[in-house]
Amino acid sequence: MKNYMLGAALVVFSMCMSCKSEKKENADDMDDMEMTDEKDMDMEEMEEAKTVTFALESKSGSNVTGSVTFTEENGEVMMKANLTGLSEGEHAIHIHEKADCSSDDGKSAGGHWNPTGAPHGKWGDEAGYHKGDIGNFTANAEGVAEVTTTTNEWCLGCEDDTKNVMGKAIIVHEGVDDYTSQPSGDAGSRVSCGGIIE
Repeated sequence: MKNYMLGAALVVFSMCMSCKSEKKENADDMDDMEMTDEKDMDMEEMEEAKTVTFALESKSGSNVTGSVTFTEENGEVMMKANLTGLSEGEHAIHIHEKADCSSDDGKSAGGHWNPTGAPHGKWGDEAGYHKGDIGNFTANAEGVAEVTTTTNEWCLGCEDDTKNVMGKAIIVHEGVDDYTSQPSGDAGSRVSCGGIIE
């Protein structure tokens, strides 16, 4: 009888240990699944970032060149322009209507990109501004400048024509945007141009 009781106790004990082992394996599997899901989400978020990089070419007899990168992530677009060959001091930079830099004076890019029909002005002005009115920046004594701006009013390839910058152009001007002259701020000749295309 004692042997029978001892045998039964061993069977129950081994069953309990087996259940615990299965629960631990199931919990480990769940942890692995959660970690995989988190990794997949991280990868999806990383894949959502869009980037477009293009060169700027000299116009109007200038030596101004550079590169521009647009990066869209989490509903915002950051533009970073690196420029060389400028005269020291302030200059204007805008987004223009067309990614056409074929003319020597850059005028083939059309006027300021203004999909909402607003008056020209300083970015964020309550009186109105073009979606392409990026503004002024300063070049150093070596003629080098970096321009960075971030906004949720642009997108890269979305279906909203009032936000989509693809197919437009970046224009760098010799002069300064006065933020008041219509329709373009009287910023002078177009010294560099680059189309926002993939």
